[in-house]
Amino acid sequence: MIRSLQGRLFVGLTVVIVLSGAIGCTFAYMWAYNEAIEMQDSVLTQIGTFATNSPVRESKPVNGVDAESEVIVLELGNVPRGPSDERRLWSMQDGLHNGTLKGRAIRVLIRTRPDGSKFAVAQGDEIRSEIAGDTALRTLLPIGALVPCLLLVTALVIGRSFRPMLRLARELDARQADDVRPLAPGGAPSEMQPFLTSINGLLHRMRLMMDQQRRFVADAAHELRTPLTALSLQTENLDLLDVTPEARERLDALKSGMRRTRHLLDQLLALARQDLASSEESMRVELDRTAKGVVADLLPEATAREVDLGFTRSETAVVQADPVAMASVIQNLVENAVKYTPDGGRIDLEVFREEAMAVFRVEDTGPGIPPLDMERIFEPFYRGRKPSGEGSGLGLSIVKSIVDRYRGSIELENITAVGRSGLRATVRLPVVD
Repeated sequence: MIRSLQGRLFVGLTVVIVLSGAIGCTFAYMWAYNEAIEMQDSVLTQIGTFATNSPVRESKPVNGVDAESEVIVLELGNVPRGPSDERRLWSMQDGLHNGTLKGRAIRVLIRTRPDGSKFAVAQGDEIRSEIAGDTALRTLLPIGALVPCLLLVTALVIGRSFRPMLRLARELDARQADDVRPLAPGGAPSEMQPFLTSINGLLHRMRLMMDQQRRFVADAAHELRTPLTALSLQTENLDLLDVTPEARERLDALKSGMRRTRHLLDQLLALARQDLASSEESMRVELDRTAKGVVADLLPEATAREVDLGFTRSETAVVQADPVAMASVIQNLVENAVKYTPDGGRIDLEVFREEAMAVFRVEDTGPGIPPLDMERIFEPFYRGRKPSGEGSGLGLSIVKSIVDRYRGSIELENITAVGRSGLRATVRLPVVD
C-alpha cells in the first residue's frame, strides 16, 4: 500500500489518464476507421461518375488512383455474360454492394449507362480494411504522445503543489529542540492553513509550558540560595570552634555537601538564564580577551595541583554574543579540564579564526569521555555511567545551550595520539569582522 500522499495522487491520476486515453483511443479508432471506409466508398462513387461518361472496355486499374488501393472498373455490358461472378454483379441494382470476385470479398459500385450497359467499380475488402486501419492508427499518434506528456505534467504539478509542505518539514527538521517559534505560512495552500494553525497552537502551548518550567527552576534555585547561604555561615562559625576529630570529619563532609549544593544552584540559575535569554541581546565580544580573563581566575587552582594551564595559540577573534554567556562557555570547559586533569598534567588553550568562524579549543591530558557516554554527554544532569567528582552534570548542557543560541557548534573528541590521552573540546562561533 502506498503511504505517500504524492504517490497516491500520482497513481490515481495516472490510472485516470491512462483509462481516459484508452477509451478515447478506442472511440477515435472506431470513428477514424468508419470515416476511412466511407471515404473509400466516396472514391468508388467518384470513379463511377467518371466511368459513366468515359466507357472502359477492359477490366483494369483506374489511372489517377493510388495503385495500392487496387480499385478496378469492370465492363458488364448490356446483357449478362462472362464468368458467374460478373453475371451476378450484372444482376445487382445500381448502388454500393458487398460481393465476391474471383473468390475475394469486394466492395462494388454498380452503375447503368443511358444506353443500358452496366459497369462495376470494385475494391477488395482486405485492402480497404488495411487502408482504413492504417488511417485510424495514424489518428491515434497524437493521443499516444499526449498521455506521457500529461503524466509528466501531472508529476510536476503534484511536486510543485507539495513544495510548501516539504519546505515547512525541512524548516522543522532544521530547528533546535527548544525552538518553538510559530511556522510562517510562506505561500502554503489554503488546505494547509488549518493544519498550520493547529501546529502553531501546539507550539504556543509548548512555549508557555517551557517558559513556566524555566521560571520555576530559576525561582526555586534563587529561593534556595538564601537558606543555603545562612547554613554556610553557620558552618563557617562551627569551623572556628574546638571540636572532636569525629565532629570535625562530619563538619568537613557537611561543608563539602553544601559547596556541591551551592554549585548546583549556581548552575541551575545559569541554565535558566541561558534558556530565557534572547540571542538578539548581544554585543561584540573579543573571545581571546574573555578566555584570558577566565584562565587568570582558574590559574591558582591549576598551579596548586601543578597543572600546566596556558595558551598555545591566541589570536584576535570577535563574536556577536552576550559577554557573560561567552565567559560561562569558556569557564565551564576550562573548569572541567582542570577538574579531570590529574596532578602534574597539562591543559592547552587555543583561540583563532578559521575562515568565517571563531574557534576556542581546550585540550587536556585527563581520562577523556567513554565512547558510550558521548551521545548523552550534553544532556542536563547526565554525568556518565561512572560519575566521579562533585559535578552536577549541567556544565556541558549550559555550554551547548549557549553555543546553539548563537548559531555555533561544539565538538568533543577523545585524544588517542601515541603516548598521550585526553579530551579535546572545540567551540566554533560565527566571527564578526
